[in-house]
Parts: sequence; structure tokens; C-alpha cells
Amino acid sequence: MSDNKKLSIHHQDTACTNESSLKHPWYHNLKYLLTGIIFGIIFVKAEVISWFRIQEMFRLQSFHMYGIIGSAVVVGMISVWLIKKFNIKTIHGEPISIPSKKFNKGQVYGGLIFGFGWAITGACPGPLFAQIGTGALAVSITLLSAIAGTWVYGYFRDKLPH
Repeated sequence: MSDNKKLSIHHQDTACTNESSLKHPWYHNLKYLLTGIIFGIIFVKAEVISWFRIQEMFRLQSFHMYGIIGSAVVVGMISVWLIKKFNIKTIHGEPISIPSKKFNKGQVYGGLIFGFGWAITGACPGPLFAQIGTGALAVSITLLSAIAGTWVYGYFRDKLPH
């Protein structure tokens, strides 16, 4: 693989673009655990993790999930715009970099696979943990499948269309 293609593929790793170089004690991450627990409770109360709500969405029978997802998209768009407009930094003063992305056909294939998996299992990666937290232990199979899918993607990543 050429260095340019490899750079282009890895440039899409936006999760690593803003990786902090600051070192924190282990308990520093407890705030993320607490935030995740609160976020999971909100998911449960809003019925975002409900298999029936997800099935309603894919059968176009209810606006519930579309309203939640649409609201999240709008909030995300406004947040990114504000970060770019005012050059907002992290709470530790580090700059936030949001690289531009270009469209490629791999996003369509990945989106279709993601959507099929979501429709079949009634779960996407975020609500998986909330579903398990409510006692729906059968969802552990979906979590293990998601982990396996992530591993398979990582294994074949350089051979996939980007």
C-alpha cells in the first residue's frame, strides 16, 4: 500500500486526532464512567434502547426514534460549528482538531452493514451496554458480535475500499 493511501485511510481516524498527551491518575476516568451511567439511564427512560421502538423506526411506524436521532444530529452540527467558529479548546486548553472528510463508497457499505445489524439485533453500539445494564443478558451475544466485527474490520482494513 502506498504511503499516500495509508495516510488517507488513517487520516479518517478522527478519534485519534485529538488524543490528549496529558497524563492523569486512574480516578480521573471515573467521571466518564459516571457520565456513561447517567447517559445509559437516560437511554432507558427515553426508550432509546427498546427493541420495539427500534423496530417501529425501521417499519416507519413511529416518529419517536427519528425525533431522537434528528435532535442528536442537530445538536452535533451546532456543537461542531461552535467549536470551529470560536476555536474552542478542551477543558485542559488543548486545541480541538476536526479534519475534513471526503466521501467514499466504503461509507455506504459500512452504513448498510451497520443498518442491517441494527435492524436485526435491535441495538447499535451505544445502547448495547445500557441494554445489558437493564438485565437483557441475551444482548451480550450482540456485544460479542460487535467486538468480533470490529476485529474483522481492523484485520481487513487495509484491503477494504476507502
